[in-house]
Amino acid sequence: MNSWRIKAFSIAKFLIALVLVLNLTACGEKAVSQDTPIELPERPKITGKISEVAPPAVIQELRESLEKYQPQVTIVTPDSDEILSDKTVKVRFQVEDLPIFKDSQLQLGPHLHVILDNEPYRAVYDLNQPLVLSDLSPGTHTLRVFASRPWHESFKNEGAYAQTTFHVLTKTDDNNPDSALPLLTYSRPKGTYGAEPIMLDFYLTNAPLHLLAKDNPTDPIADWRIRCTINGESFILDRWEAIYLQGFEGGQNWIKLEFIDSQGNPVKNVFNSTVRAITYEPKGEDTLAKIVRGELSVEEVRAIVDPSYAVKIPPVEPTPTPTPTPTVEPTPETQPQEKAEKPTLREPAPETKPRELTQPEKPSALPTPSDDSTPPQVIESPAPEIVPSPQPEETPKAESPALPTPSDDSTPPEVIESPAPEIVPSPQPEETPKAESPALPTPSDDSTPPQVIESPAPEIVPSPQPEETPKAESPVLTAPSDDSTPPQVIESPAPEVVPSPQPEETPKAESQELSTIP
Repeated sequence: MNSWRIKAFSIAKFLIALVLVLNLTACGEKAVSQDTPIELPERPKITGKISEVAPPAVIQELRESLEKYQPQVTIVTPDSDEILSDKTVKVRFQVEDLPIFKDSQLQLGPHLHVILDNEPYRAVYDLNQPLVLSDLSPGTHTLRVFASRPWHESFKNEGAYAQTTFHVLTKTDDNNPDSALPLLTYSRPKGTYGAEPIMLDFYLTNAPLHLLAKDNPTDPIADWRIRCTINGESFILDRWEAIYLQGFEGGQNWIKLEFIDSQGNPVKNVFNSTVRAITYEPKGEDTLAKIVRGELSVEEVRAIVDPSYAVKIPPVEPTPTPTPTPTVEPTPETQPQEKAEKPTLREPAPETKPRELTQPEKPSALPTPSDDSTPPQVIESPAPEIVPSPQPEETPKAESPALPTPSDDSTPPEVIESPAPEIVPSPQPEETPKAESPALPTPSDDSTPPQVIESPAPEIVPSPQPEETPKAESPVLTAPSDDSTPPQVIESPAPEVVPSPQPEETPKAESQELSTIP
Protein backbone atom coordinates (compact mmCIF):
# COMPACT_ATOMS: atom_id res chain seq x y z
CA MET A 1 0.00 0.00 0.00
CA ASN A 2 2.78 2.39 0.89
CA SER A 3 4.69 1.47 -2.22
CA TRP A 4 1.71 2.34 -4.38
CA ARG A 5 1.43 5.75 -2.75
CA ILE A 6 5.11 6.37 -3.26
CA LYS A 7 4.80 5.50 -6.96
CA ALA A 8 1.76 7.70 -7.39
CA PHE A 9 3.47 10.58 -5.68
CA SER A 10 6.52 10.16 -7.93
CA ILE A 11 4.37 10.14 -11.03
CA ALA A 12 2.57 13.25 -9.89
CA LYS A 13 5.81 15.08 -9.32
CA PHE A 14 7.03 14.03 -12.74
CA LEU A 15 3.90 15.32 -14.40
CA ILE A 16 4.10 18.60 -12.54
CA ALA A 17 7.71 19.00 -13.51
CA LEU A 18 6.86 18.23 -17.13
CA VAL A 19 4.12 20.83 -17.18
CA LEU A 20 6.45 23.43 -15.72
CA VAL A 21 9.12 22.65 -18.30
CA LEU A 22 6.66 22.94 -21.15
CA ASN A 23 5.41 26.28 -19.88
CA LEU A 24 8.91 27.61 -19.50
CA THR A 25 9.77 26.48 -23.04
CA ALA A 26 6.72 28.19 -24.49
CA CYS A 27 7.55 31.41 -22.70
CA GLY A 28 11.12 31.25 -23.95
CA GLU A 29 10.03 30.76 -27.55
CA LYS A 30 7.62 33.67 -27.23
CA ALA A 31 10.35 35.90 -25.88
CA VAL A 32 12.70 34.89 -28.67
CA SER A 33 10.05 35.55 -31.27
CA GLN A 34 9.52 39.03 -29.88
CA ASP A 35 13.19 39.98 -29.71
CA THR A 36 14.62 38.16 -32.72
CA PRO A 37 12.13 37.79 -35.61
CA ILE A 38 12.67 34.78 -37.83
CA GLU A 39 12.42 35.40 -41.61
CA LEU A 40 9.61 33.31 -43.00
CA PRO A 41 8.62 32.84 -46.62
CA GLU A 42 5.90 35.30 -47.63
CA ARG A 43 4.46 36.97 -50.69
CA PRO A 44 6.65 39.79 -51.95
CA LYS A 45 5.66 43.25 -50.83
CA ILE A 46 7.10 46.24 -52.63
CA THR A 47 6.84 49.28 -50.41
CA GLY A 48 8.55 52.62 -50.27
CA LYS A 49 9.38 54.89 -53.16
CA ILE A 50 9.58 52.05 -55.70
CA SER A 51 6.20 50.47 -56.40
CA GLU A 52 4.82 47.87 -58.79
CA VAL A 53 2.17 48.84 -61.33
CA ALA A 54 0.29 47.14 -64.14
CA PRO A 55 1.97 46.78 -67.54
CA PRO A 56 1.03 49.40 -70.16
CA ALA A 57 -2.22 48.63 -71.95
CA VAL A 58 -0.66 48.53 -75.42
CA ILE A 59 1.98 46.01 -74.30
CA GLN A 60 -0.67 43.80 -72.70
CA GLU A 61 -2.62 43.67 -75.95
CA LEU A 62 0.45 43.11 -78.12
CA ARG A 63 1.62 40.35 -75.81
CA GLU A 64 -1.44 38.28 -76.71
CA SER A 65 -0.34 38.32 -80.36
CA LEU A 66 2.88 36.49 -79.41
CA GLU A 67 1.36 33.83 -77.15
CA LYS A 68 1.13 31.44 -80.09
CA TYR A 69 4.92 31.24 -80.37
CA GLN A 70 7.15 28.79 -78.49
CA PRO A 71 10.61 29.80 -79.72
CA GLN A 72 13.41 27.22 -79.82
CA VAL A 73 16.88 28.78 -79.68
CA THR A 74 20.14 27.05 -80.62
CA ILE A 75 23.76 28.27 -80.62
CA VAL A 76 25.30 26.95 -83.83
CA THR A 77 28.84 28.27 -83.29
CA PRO A 78 31.04 28.08 -81.30
CA ASP A 79 30.65 24.53 -80.06
CA SER A 80 30.40 23.69 -76.40
CA ASP A 81 33.79 23.43 -74.65
CA GLU A 82 35.57 24.41 -77.89
CA ILE A 83 39.08 25.90 -77.60
CA LEU A 84 39.63 28.72 -80.10
CA SER A 85 42.98 29.97 -81.35
CA ASP A 86 41.65 33.44 -82.25
CA LYS A 87 40.51 36.24 -79.96
CA THR A 88 37.70 37.03 -82.41
CA VAL A 89 34.68 34.75 -82.41
CA LYS A 90 31.80 34.66 -84.90
CA VAL A 91 28.64 33.46 -83.21
CA ARG A 92 25.70 32.09 -85.19
CA PHE A 93 22.22 31.28 -83.92
CA GLN A 94 19.22 29.33 -85.08
CA VAL A 95 15.68 30.13 -83.98
CA GLU A 96 12.52 28.17 -84.70
CA ASP A 97 8.89 29.14 -84.15
CA LEU A 98 9.57 32.85 -83.84
CA PRO A 99 10.19 35.46 -86.55
CA ILE A 100 13.29 37.52 -85.81
CA PHE A 101 13.13 40.98 -87.38
CA LYS A 102 13.16 44.72 -86.70
CA ASP A 103 10.57 47.11 -88.05
CA SER A 104 12.41 49.76 -90.05
CA GLN A 105 10.14 52.59 -88.92
CA LEU A 106 9.60 51.75 -85.24
CA GLN A 107 13.03 50.13 -84.70
CA LEU A 108 11.55 47.31 -82.61
CA GLY A 109 10.73 43.64 -83.16
CA PRO A 110 11.27 40.10 -81.78
CA HIS A 111 14.96 39.49 -81.22
CA LEU A 112 17.59 37.64 -79.17
CA HIS A 113 19.34 38.77 -76.01
CA VAL A 114 22.92 37.56 -76.21
CA ILE A 115 25.01 37.81 -73.01
CA LEU A 116 28.75 37.19 -72.98
CA ASP A 117 29.86 36.22 -69.48
CA ASN A 118 28.06 38.75 -67.27
CA GLU A 119 28.13 41.77 -69.59
CA PRO A 120 24.98 43.66 -70.61
CA TYR A 121 23.10 41.86 -73.35
CA ARG A 122 23.42 42.54 -77.07
CA ALA A 123 20.27 42.54 -79.18
CA VAL A 124 20.31 40.45 -82.38
CA TYR A 125 17.64 41.16 -85.01
CA ASP A 126 19.25 39.46 -88.04
CA LEU A 127 20.12 35.76 -88.01
CA ASN A 128 21.67 35.87 -91.48
CA GLN A 129 24.68 37.79 -90.21
CA PRO A 130 26.93 36.36 -87.46
CA LEU A 131 27.48 38.19 -84.21
CA VAL A 132 31.18 39.09 -84.07
CA LEU A 133 32.84 39.13 -80.63
CA SER A 134 36.27 40.67 -80.96
CA ASP A 135 39.26 41.18 -78.70
CA LEU A 136 38.24 38.50 -76.22
CA SER A 137 40.50 37.90 -73.27
CA PRO A 138 42.24 34.51 -73.14
CA GLY A 139 40.46 31.96 -70.98
CA THR A 140 36.98 30.55 -70.51
CA HIS A 141 33.84 32.40 -71.64
CA THR A 142 30.15 31.58 -71.43
CA LEU A 143 27.45 32.64 -73.88
CA ARG A 144 23.82 32.83 -72.79
CA VAL A 145 21.01 33.66 -75.20
CA PHE A 146 17.22 33.67 -75.04
CA ALA A 147 14.34 34.89 -77.20
CA SER A 148 12.83 38.25 -76.36
CA ARG A 149 9.69 40.16 -77.23
CA PRO A 150 9.95 43.58 -78.94
CA TRP A 151 9.75 45.41 -75.58
CA HIS A 152 12.63 43.20 -74.24
CA GLU A 153 10.56 40.78 -72.18
CA SER A 154 12.03 37.26 -72.33
CA PHE A 155 10.17 34.17 -73.52
CA LYS A 156 10.21 31.68 -70.63
CA ASN A 157 9.05 28.50 -72.36
CA GLU A 158 11.15 25.36 -72.51
CA GLY A 159 13.78 25.70 -75.25
CA ALA A 160 13.74 29.52 -75.42
CA TYR A 161 17.15 29.62 -73.66
CA ALA A 162 20.53 28.31 -74.83
CA GLN A 163 23.98 28.37 -73.23
CA THR A 164 27.47 27.33 -74.24
CA THR A 165 30.94 27.64 -72.75
CA PHE A 166 34.04 27.97 -74.92
CA HIS A 167 37.68 28.85 -74.38
CA VAL A 168 40.03 31.32 -76.04
CA LEU A 169 43.56 29.90 -76.24
CA THR A 170 43.21 28.01 -72.93
CA LYS A 171 40.79 27.02 -70.13
CA THR A 172 40.38 28.91 -66.87
CA ASP A 173 38.05 28.79 -63.88
CA ASP A 174 36.49 32.16 -64.63
CA ASN A 175 33.07 32.59 -66.24
CA ASN A 176 32.28 28.88 -65.84
CA PRO A 177 28.97 28.42 -63.98
CA ASP A 178 28.09 25.18 -62.18
CA SER A 179 25.44 23.41 -64.23
CA ALA A 180 24.06 21.65 -61.11
CA LEU A 181 23.15 24.88 -59.34
CA PRO A 182 20.48 27.44 -60.17
CA LEU A 183 21.67 30.25 -62.43
CA LEU A 184 20.33 33.79 -62.55
CA THR A 185 20.65 35.79 -65.79
CA TYR A 186 20.10 39.54 -65.51
CA SER A 187 18.20 41.05 -68.49
CA ARG A 188 16.42 44.36 -67.78
CA PRO A 189 16.56 47.28 -66.88
CA LYS A 190 19.42 48.34 -69.14
CA GLY A 191 20.55 51.56 -70.77
CA THR A 192 18.41 54.71 -70.89
CA TYR A 193 14.66 55.04 -70.33
CA GLY A 194 12.37 57.86 -71.37
CA ALA A 195 9.19 56.92 -69.48
CA GLU A 196 7.88 55.03 -66.47
CA PRO A 197 7.01 52.32 -65.55
CA ILE A 198 10.27 50.47 -66.22
CA MET A 199 10.24 46.72 -66.75
CA LEU A 200 12.31 44.40 -64.53
CA ASP A 201 13.03 41.01 -66.11
CA PHE A 202 15.46 38.13 -65.57
CA TYR A 203 16.00 34.53 -66.65
CA LEU A 204 16.30 31.47 -64.38
CA THR A 205 18.06 28.21 -65.16
CA ASN A 206 17.97 25.01 -63.05
CA ALA A 207 15.40 26.59 -60.78
CA PRO A 208 11.88 25.12 -60.82
CA LEU A 209 8.87 27.24 -60.29
CA HIS A 210 8.37 28.53 -56.78
CA LEU A 211 5.32 26.36 -55.98
CA LEU A 212 6.93 23.17 -57.29
CA ALA A 213 10.31 23.58 -55.58
CA LYS A 214 9.06 22.25 -52.23
CA ASP A 215 7.71 19.07 -53.82
CA ASN A 216 11.02 18.07 -55.40
CA PRO A 217 13.12 16.23 -52.77
CA THR A 218 16.17 16.06 -55.07
CA ASP A 219 16.31 19.80 -55.59
CA PRO A 220 19.27 21.21 -53.62
CA ILE A 221 17.40 24.47 -53.25
CA ALA A 222 14.06 23.60 -51.67
CA ASP A 223 12.81 27.12 -52.21
CA TRP A 224 14.23 30.10 -54.16
CA ARG A 225 13.68 33.82 -54.24
CA ILE A 226 15.15 36.83 -56.01
CA ARG A 227 16.20 39.81 -53.97
CA CYS A 228 16.05 43.10 -55.88
CA THR A 229 17.64 46.30 -54.61
CA ILE A 230 17.00 49.63 -56.35
CA ASN A 231 18.86 52.70 -55.13
CA GLY A 232 19.30 50.98 -51.72
CA GLU A 233 15.64 49.91 -51.36
CA SER A 234 15.22 46.09 -51.32
CA PHE A 235 12.27 43.79 -51.89
CA ILE A 236 11.78 40.06 -52.56
CA LEU A 237 10.38 38.39 -55.68
CA ASP A 238 9.14 34.81 -55.54
CA ARG A 239 7.58 34.50 -58.98
CA TRP A 240 9.33 34.30 -62.30
CA GLU A 241 7.75 36.96 -64.46
CA ALA A 242 8.45 40.45 -65.68
CA ILE A 243 7.16 43.26 -63.47
CA TYR A 244 6.79 47.00 -64.06
CA LEU A 245 8.10 49.47 -61.50
CA GLN A 246 7.84 53.21 -60.99
CA GLY A 247 9.44 55.67 -58.60
CA PHE A 248 12.84 55.98 -60.27
CA GLU A 249 14.87 59.13 -59.83
CA GLY A 250 15.71 61.34 -62.77
CA GLY A 251 19.25 60.68 -63.89
CA GLN A 252 21.29 57.68 -62.78
CA ASN A 253 19.78 54.72 -60.88
CA TRP A 254 21.26 51.36 -59.92
CA ILE A 255 19.70 47.89 -59.69
CA LYS A 256 21.03 44.70 -58.08
CA LEU A 257 19.60 41.19 -58.48
CA GLU A 258 20.56 38.27 -56.20
CA PHE A 259 19.55 34.63 -56.16
CA ILE A 260 18.85 33.58 -52.54
CA ASP A 261 17.47 30.52 -50.80
CA SER A 262 14.52 30.23 -48.44
CA GLN A 263 16.62 31.48 -45.53
CA GLY A 264 17.74 34.59 -47.39
CA ASN A 265 21.28 33.34 -48.05
CA PRO A 266 22.86 33.90 -51.48
CA VAL A 267 23.13 30.82 -53.68
CA LYS A 268 26.76 30.72 -54.76
CA ASN A 269 27.18 30.39 -58.50
CA VAL A 270 28.74 32.51 -61.21
CA PHE A 271 26.48 35.38 -62.39
CA ASN A 272 23.96 34.91 -59.53
CA SER A 273 24.63 38.45 -58.29
CA THR A 274 24.58 41.28 -60.83
CA VAL A 275 24.52 45.07 -60.59
CA ARG A 276 23.54 47.44 -63.43
CA ALA A 277 23.37 51.23 -63.70
CA ILE A 278 20.64 52.84 -65.81
CA THR A 279 19.60 56.38 -66.72
CA TYR A 280 16.06 57.69 -66.46
CA GLU A 281 15.28 60.74 -68.61
CA PRO A 282 11.55 61.58 -68.62
CA LYS A 283 9.77 62.63 -71.82
CA GLY A 284 11.88 60.43 -74.07
CA GLU A 285 10.92 60.30 -77.75
CA ASP A 286 11.90 56.71 -78.55
CA THR A 287 9.23 54.23 -79.61
CA LEU A 288 9.25 52.27 -76.34
CA ALA A 289 8.78 55.44 -74.29
CA LYS A 290 5.81 56.47 -76.43
CA ILE A 291 4.28 53.01 -76.04
CA VAL A 292 4.68 53.14 -72.27
CA ARG A 293 3.08 56.60 -72.09
CA GLY A 294 0.22 55.45 -74.31
CA GLU A 295 0.96 57.92 -77.11
CA LEU A 296 0.89 55.16 -79.75
CA SER A 297 -2.09 52.91 -80.36
CA VAL A 298 -2.00 49.17 -80.95
CA GLU A 299 -2.70 49.66 -84.67
CA GLU A 300 0.23 52.02 -84.99
CA VAL A 301 2.74 49.57 -83.47
CA ARG A 302 1.32 46.21 -84.48
CA ALA A 303 4.07 45.91 -87.07
CA ILE A 304 6.58 45.15 -84.28
CA VAL A 305 4.88 41.81 -83.57
CA ASP A 306 3.67 40.89 -87.07
CA PRO A 307 6.15 41.16 -89.97
CA SER A 308 3.33 40.76 -92.52
CA TYR A 309 1.37 43.68 -91.14
CA ALA A 310 1.26 46.03 -94.11
CA VAL A 311 -1.13 48.72 -92.97
CA LYS A 312 0.80 51.25 -90.94
CA ILE A 313 -0.93 54.32 -89.58
CA PRO A 314 1.32 57.41 -89.83
CA PRO A 315 1.76 59.77 -86.82
CA VAL A 316 -1.15 61.86 -86.03
CA GLU A 317 -1.07 65.20 -87.89
CA PRO A 318 -3.58 68.05 -88.00
CA THR A 319 -6.07 67.71 -90.86
CA PRO A 320 -5.45 70.47 -93.43
CA THR A 321 -8.44 72.69 -94.14
CA PRO A 322 -9.39 72.52 -97.83
CA THR A 323 -8.95 75.85 -99.56
CA PRO A 324 -12.12 76.85 -101.43
CA THR A 325 -11.66 77.62 -105.08
CA PRO A 326 -12.26 81.33 -105.57
CA THR A 327 -14.97 82.26 -108.06
CA VAL A 328 -13.56 84.46 -110.78
CA GLU A 329 -15.99 87.17 -111.75
CA PRO A 330 -15.41 89.09 -114.96
CA THR A 331 -14.22 92.64 -114.54
CA PRO A 332 -15.92 95.51 -116.30
CA GLU A 333 -13.15 95.48 -118.88
CA THR A 334 -13.43 91.76 -119.67
CA GLN A 335 -17.17 91.27 -119.30
CA PRO A 336 -18.17 92.94 -122.58
CA GLN A 337 -15.59 90.85 -124.43
CA GLU A 338 -16.96 87.61 -123.05
CA LYS A 339 -20.50 88.57 -124.01
CA ALA A 340 -19.91 90.58 -127.12
CA GLU A 341 -22.74 89.00 -129.08
CA LYS A 342 -25.45 89.62 -126.47
CA PRO A 343 -24.51 92.39 -124.06
CA THR A 344 -26.42 92.08 -120.81
CA LEU A 345 -27.65 95.06 -118.89
CA ARG A 346 -27.41 94.68 -115.12
CA GLU A 347 -28.32 96.77 -112.19
CA PRO A 348 -25.29 98.70 -110.90
CA ALA A 349 -23.65 97.29 -107.80
CA PRO A 350 -24.53 98.93 -104.47
CA GLU A 351 -21.01 100.18 -104.01
CA THR A 352 -20.65 101.55 -107.55
CA LYS A 353 -22.66 104.52 -108.70
CA PRO A 354 -24.00 104.36 -112.25
CA ARG A 355 -22.11 106.31 -114.78
CA GLU A 356 -23.65 109.43 -116.24
CA LEU A 357 -24.17 109.40 -119.94
CA THR A 358 -23.62 112.55 -121.91
CA GLN A 359 -26.75 113.76 -123.63
CA PRO A 360 -26.03 114.72 -127.23
CA GLU A 361 -27.17 118.03 -128.48
CA LYS A 362 -30.47 118.13 -130.27
CA PRO A 363 -30.32 118.83 -134.00
CA SER A 364 -31.11 122.28 -135.17
CA ALA A 365 -34.63 123.20 -136.17
CA LEU A 366 -35.71 121.76 -139.44
CA PRO A 367 -36.95 124.07 -142.20
CA THR A 368 -40.66 124.36 -142.64
CA PRO A 369 -41.65 122.75 -145.90
CA SER A 370 -43.72 124.63 -148.39
CA ASP A 371 -47.28 123.89 -149.30
CA ASP A 372 -46.11 121.76 -152.14
CA SER A 373 -48.21 118.66 -152.49
CA THR A 374 -45.20 116.44 -152.85
CA PRO A 375 -43.71 115.69 -149.40
CA PRO A 376 -39.98 115.93 -149.04
CA GLN A 377 -38.02 112.73 -148.67
CA VAL A 378 -36.46 112.27 -145.28
CA ILE A 379 -33.28 110.32 -144.78
CA GLU A 380 -33.12 108.75 -141.34
CA SER A 381 -30.04 109.52 -139.40
CA PRO A 382 -28.07 106.50 -138.15
CA ALA A 383 -28.48 105.64 -134.50
CA PRO A 384 -25.63 106.65 -132.26
CA GLU A 385 -23.28 104.04 -130.91
CA ILE A 386 -24.45 102.71 -127.59
CA VAL A 387 -21.83 102.02 -124.95
CA PRO A 388 -23.03 99.47 -122.38
CA SER A 389 -22.66 100.24 -118.71
CA PRO A 390 -19.91 98.37 -116.81
CA GLN A 391 -22.37 95.88 -115.30
CA PRO A 392 -25.21 95.26 -117.77
CA GLU A 393 -27.96 92.85 -116.82
CA GLU A 394 -30.24 92.52 -119.79
CA THR A 395 -29.68 92.19 -123.49
CA PRO A 396 -31.51 94.83 -125.51
CA LYS A 397 -32.62 93.89 -128.95
CA ALA A 398 -32.90 96.28 -131.84
CA GLU A 399 -36.46 97.00 -132.83
CA SER A 400 -37.64 98.56 -135.98
CA PRO A 401 -38.64 102.17 -135.46
CA ALA A 402 -42.32 102.57 -134.83
CA LEU A 403 -44.18 104.35 -137.57
CA PRO A 404 -46.45 107.21 -136.59
CA THR A 405 -50.13 106.93 -137.15
CA PRO A 406 -50.79 108.13 -140.69
CA SER A 407 -53.10 111.00 -141.24
CA ASP A 408 -55.99 111.02 -143.65
CA ASP A 409 -53.56 111.21 -146.55
CA SER A 410 -53.40 107.98 -148.50
CA THR A 411 -49.68 108.28 -149.16
CA PRO A 412 -47.65 107.12 -146.08
CA PRO A 413 -44.27 108.60 -145.40
CA GLU A 414 -41.21 106.63 -146.40
CA VAL A 415 -38.99 105.63 -143.52
CA ILE A 416 -35.54 104.06 -143.79
CA GLU A 417 -34.70 101.63 -140.98
CA SER A 418 -31.66 102.53 -138.98
CA PRO A 419 -28.82 99.99 -138.85
CA ALA A 420 -28.16 98.04 -135.66
CA PRO A 421 -26.05 99.99 -133.24
CA GLU A 422 -22.50 98.91 -132.78
CA ILE A 423 -21.46 98.41 -129.16
CA VAL A 424 -17.96 99.64 -128.48
CA PRO A 425 -16.78 99.58 -124.83
CA SER A 426 -14.72 102.49 -123.69
CA PRO A 427 -12.96 101.46 -120.44
CA GLN A 428 -11.38 104.74 -119.46
CA PRO A 429 -12.74 107.70 -121.45
CA GLU A 430 -11.45 111.10 -120.66
CA GLU A 431 -13.63 113.47 -122.70
CA THR A 432 -17.04 113.16 -124.18
CA PRO A 433 -17.37 114.96 -127.53
CA LYS A 434 -20.72 116.21 -128.54
CA ALA A 435 -21.92 116.21 -132.12
CA GLU A 436 -23.68 119.20 -133.58
CA SER A 437 -26.08 118.72 -136.42
CA PRO A 438 -25.65 121.19 -139.31
CA ALA A 439 -28.52 123.51 -140.05
CA LEU A 440 -30.67 122.36 -142.91
CA PRO A 441 -31.50 124.85 -145.65
CA THR A 442 -35.01 126.18 -145.96
CA PRO A 443 -36.65 124.59 -148.98
CA SER A 444 -37.88 126.91 -151.70
CA ASP A 445 -41.24 126.90 -153.34
CA ASP A 446 -39.99 124.54 -155.94
CA SER A 447 -41.92 121.31 -156.20
CA THR A 448 -38.82 119.30 -155.61
CA PRO A 449 -38.37 118.81 -151.85
CA PRO A 450 -35.02 119.55 -150.43
CA GLN A 451 -32.88 116.65 -149.29
CA VAL A 452 -32.22 116.45 -145.62
CA ILE A 453 -28.59 116.04 -144.72
CA GLU A 454 -28.00 113.32 -142.16
CA SER A 455 -26.39 114.49 -138.99
CA PRO A 456 -23.47 112.44 -137.74
CA ALA A 457 -24.26 110.14 -134.85
CA PRO A 458 -22.62 111.35 -131.68
CA GLU A 459 -20.66 108.82 -129.72
CA ILE A 460 -21.97 108.35 -126.21
CA VAL A 461 -19.16 107.63 -123.80
CA PRO A 462 -19.79 106.96 -120.07
CA SER A 463 -18.10 109.27 -117.65
CA PRO A 464 -15.48 107.74 -115.29
CA GLN A 465 -17.54 108.27 -112.12
CA PRO A 466 -21.24 108.16 -112.96
CA GLU A 467 -23.78 109.23 -110.42
CA GLU A 468 -27.10 108.94 -112.20
CA THR A 469 -28.40 107.21 -115.24
CA PRO A 470 -30.25 109.75 -117.36
CA LYS A 471 -33.23 108.64 -119.26
CA ALA A 472 -33.94 109.50 -122.84
CA GLU A 473 -36.33 112.33 -123.34
CA SER A 474 -38.86 111.82 -126.04
CA PRO A 475 -38.85 114.59 -128.67
CA VAL A 476 -41.73 117.03 -128.54
CA LEU A 477 -44.37 116.31 -131.08
CA THR A 478 -45.40 119.20 -133.24
CA ALA A 479 -49.09 119.63 -133.67
CA PRO A 480 -50.08 118.93 -137.24
CA SER A 481 -51.66 121.66 -139.32
CA ASP A 482 -54.99 121.51 -141.05
CA ASP A 483 -53.27 120.55 -144.25
CA SER A 484 -54.71 117.37 -145.65
CA THR A 485 -51.31 116.18 -146.78
CA PRO A 486 -49.39 114.52 -143.91
CA PRO A 487 -45.93 115.91 -143.55
CA GLN A 488 -42.85 113.74 -143.49
CA VAL A 489 -41.21 113.18 -140.14
CA ILE A 490 -37.49 113.28 -139.65
CA GLU A 491 -36.29 110.93 -136.92
CA SER A 492 -33.97 112.47 -134.39
CA PRO A 493 -30.89 110.48 -133.34
CA ALA A 494 -31.42 108.22 -130.32
CA PRO A 495 -29.22 109.38 -127.48
CA GLU A 496 -29.46 106.10 -125.59
CA VAL A 497 -31.34 102.86 -125.34
CA VAL A 498 -34.24 103.03 -122.91
CA PRO A 499 -36.15 99.84 -122.03
CA SER A 500 -39.59 99.73 -123.62
CA PRO A 501 -42.45 100.36 -121.23
CA GLN A 502 -44.19 97.28 -122.61
CA PRO A 503 -44.17 94.38 -120.06
CA GLU A 504 -41.80 92.05 -121.82
CA GLU A 505 -39.16 89.78 -120.31
CA THR A 506 -36.40 91.12 -122.55
CA PRO A 507 -36.48 94.90 -123.03
CA LYS A 508 -35.92 96.10 -126.52
CA ALA A 509 -34.49 99.31 -127.77
CA GLU A 510 -37.20 101.93 -128.37
CA SER A 511 -37.13 103.72 -131.64
CA GLN A 512 -37.39 107.44 -131.84
CA GLU A 513 -40.81 108.95 -132.44
CA LEU A 514 -41.31 110.89 -135.60
CA SER A 515 -42.17 114.52 -135.36
CA THR A 516 -44.76 116.04 -137.58
CA ILE A 517 -43.83 118.98 -139.70
CA PRO A 518 -46.63 121.51 -140.22
